[in-house]
Amino acid sequence: MISKIQAHHRQKMAYVYLRQSTMAQVYHHQESTQRQYALKDRALELGWMPDQIRVLDADLGLSGTQMNQRQDFKTLVADVSLEKVGAVFALEASRLSRSCSDWHRLLEICSLTGTLMVDADGCYDPADFNDQLLLGLKGTMSQAELHFLRGRLQGGKRNKAQRGELRFPLPVGFVYGQEPGSVLLDPDVEVQHTVRRVFELFRQTGSAYGVVRYFLQHHLSFPRRAYGGVWNGKILWGSLQHGRVLGLLSNPCYAGAYVYGRRRSVKSISTDGVVQSKVQQQPIDSWLVLIQTHHPGYIGWDEYLENQQMLAQNQTNQPEHCSSGAVREGRALLQGLLVCGHCGRRLSPRYTGHGGIHPVYECTRRQTDTHYSAACVRLSADLIDQAVCQRILEILQPEQIQIALRAVQELERRSQAIDQQWRMRMERLEYQAQIAQRRYEEVDPSNRLVAATLEQRWNEALQAKANAQDEFDRHRQQQGLELTEEQKGQLLALAKDLPQLWKSPSTSAQDRKRMLRLLLKDVTVERLHAQRKALLHLRWQGGAVEDLNVNIPLPAPDKVRYPQPIVDRVRSLARSLSDMQIAAALKAEGLLSAKGKTFTVSMVKWIRFRHAIPAPSLKQPEELTVAQVADRFRVRPGVVYYWIERGHLPARRLGPGSAYWITLADEKEAALAAWVANSNRIKPQPIRTSAVSGAI
Repeated sequence: MISKIQAHHRQKMAYVYLRQSTMAQVYHHQESTQRQYALKDRALELGWMPDQIRVLDADLGLSGTQMNQRQDFKTLVADVSLEKVGAVFALEASRLSRSCSDWHRLLEICSLTGTLMVDADGCYDPADFNDQLLLGLKGTMSQAELHFLRGRLQGGKRNKAQRGELRFPLPVGFVYGQEPGSVLLDPDVEVQHTVRRVFELFRQTGSAYGVVRYFLQHHLSFPRRAYGGVWNGKILWGSLQHGRVLGLLSNPCYAGAYVYGRRRSVKSISTDGVVQSKVQQQPIDSWLVLIQTHHPGYIGWDEYLENQQMLAQNQTNQPEHCSSGAVREGRALLQGLLVCGHCGRRLSPRYTGHGGIHPVYECTRRQTDTHYSAACVRLSADLIDQAVCQRILEILQPEQIQIALRAVQELERRSQAIDQQWRMRMERLEYQAQIAQRRYEEVDPSNRLVAATLEQRWNEALQAKANAQDEFDRHRQQQGLELTEEQKGQLLALAKDLPQLWKSPSTSAQDRKRMLRLLLKDVTVERLHAQRKALLHLRWQGGAVEDLNVNIPLPAPDKVRYPQPIVDRVRSLARSLSDMQIAAALKAEGLLSAKGKTFTVSMVKWIRFRHAIPAPSLKQPEELTVAQVADRFRVRPGVVYYWIERGHLPARRLGPGSAYWITLADEKEAALAAWVANSNRIKPQPIRTSAVSGAI
């Protein structure tokens, strides 16, 4: 060993590297820590001066599987690369790194810079082939040792888990029994009832948010078991959160199953090269251990699988799901039930118009720019909802009385469930008050310091009980949890007319959606553009299939547009009649416009303009226009109108505002020509080019 250490090695720094995997090892395995610090004395014995020895101990309590979090190891590698280090001291190879890649990288850098490596067994020169081979074996054995340790630990845990005896912290509602591996329901009846109520509400509402909203509206509490601290093992009551509901629904323990390996740690490399570890949920077929009938549960295994399917269907960020999902807010009653007949994706409601008051159903594929298809469905929600609801009301008409009775029974059952929850809460508070009373009565009256504290606790327990009773009474008055005989009679009378109940303002959109989901499984929508119809393929819950045709109304402009038969009739009349005559003819025939009004001249003119219908040519060949007469006598058109108004020139017109047609005889033409020639006020006008060309 001494022969390998040369003078140039002692002229450089000697680094002593310390590391232990966890802080528990640092606290409880101090002997190993002291052995690593003793390597500084070893460096002094080998000839390094005290000021040339640097101890790197900032990595104590950090795992050696990667170097990202170990700043001292990064410093060691950097200084070795800069040839500042003559020797690296470590207790064994596993202290430097548990990763083969990091270990061999350090060996390669040490061999290039001539840095020695010293451990408890001796001194090694990485530049020497034999020492490099031995160090490589030590690093490999360190990695193998880690693999063997992990395998032994995991193998023991899995072997015990296969027998269902490996213990985990149980969720609220369960306790461990006396025998190994035995799991029992919590003996507290209030805890059992609350847990069962969560699963019942999820089946009713179809969503975890619905369960949370129900607990919040009825001021109900949910238990949780404390772990650690002064409250270790105690049941604490508080508000129910959405994440807690998801945890209950996804935990197979409530279905009486014992599961091991439901989650697995997966490592990945981030964009900046850092190795990250995260826990991922595994599918059921990848669980390492699954014992379905291990202990009594709150629900069955089939119901647990159905709950997982309902949770998956409620995810709106997956457009490929075509199932109904949970009932949500909004006026669109068929939300989640419609399927596009072109691409097979879900139709989602979109609320348009001012304030979003006009819902429409639109295929989710239309929202994806890269897969946009004009053939996908987009229809008004009111159009489809009315047709489907009308069909359902027709089907349910014979069963209206039975529906009303079942509705009353369901309301009573829900009221009784809430009452039972509050009664158990009152019993718990009564029990706590009795305990506080007994403790106060058992204390020595002369010990006033202790008696005053116990008396205060007794008063607080009584006050909590009184507050809970007042809150329960106030909640019963606000919610109306009990139905009187008069209310039952009113409900039965209303339910006898199911359409009236359906259209009642007291029936919310969510209630209508729940009723629809009890009957319909899904509806596939096809749009027939040529026939302006929508074909609805109704699939009922029982498996029956029915088709329903819905007429698509015309767009708003088309509703007020003149129909084609009217246009054709105007075109036919315009060949020989004027606009006034056409309007009179349409009125005589009893024809009306799209708005139900009689035709006028302005309406006829618009029809001719919009459809390019030419005006009728009623001028006779021998007749002249005002412009032609003015050009013939080389006068202004005003002179011609003067002659017509004074009766000097005969003219014909179809009606007020129409053009004049003039018949000019030879005698009249000579008289007017003499008039122009002898008049001092009429000035001759130049001949227009159009007139000259017409004369030619």
